Amino acid sequence: MKEQYITITGIKHYYGIIPFEIGRKITCVKEPDNYYDQEAIRCQVKHIGTVGYVANSTYTVAVGTKSAGRIAHKVKKKFKVQVMFVAGNYVICKVVDGLKEKKEHDFELDKEEENFSFN
Repeated sequence: MKEQYITITGIKHYYGIIPFEIGRKITCVKEPDNYYDQEAIRCQVKHIGTVGYVANSTYTVAVGTKSAGRIAHKVKKKFKVQVMFVAGNYVICKVVDGLKEKKEHDFELDKEEENFSFN
């Protein structure tokens, strides 16, 4: 399966960039009952708690990463990401554990994403 990357945002509402050292693993948990966003995915660190959320807006998703809505069908309810880059208020992570097995339907979705353009 192709590598999947996400952006963690909202970090200024928690601990800023302090918990995000390069290489650190972060646990992500889907929150389908979230009042503000049914596609919300919380990011948390052991002994610290919530440190941000997977970006889910065109204003917060970094180029080359997936939004919470785009990654949700590819991952389990709980999955792990690894911090790759920290830039300002954005943290770019690679999904390292918790990807679902790819089904035929998923291949079609990936093909649609590759063919998508703004032209």
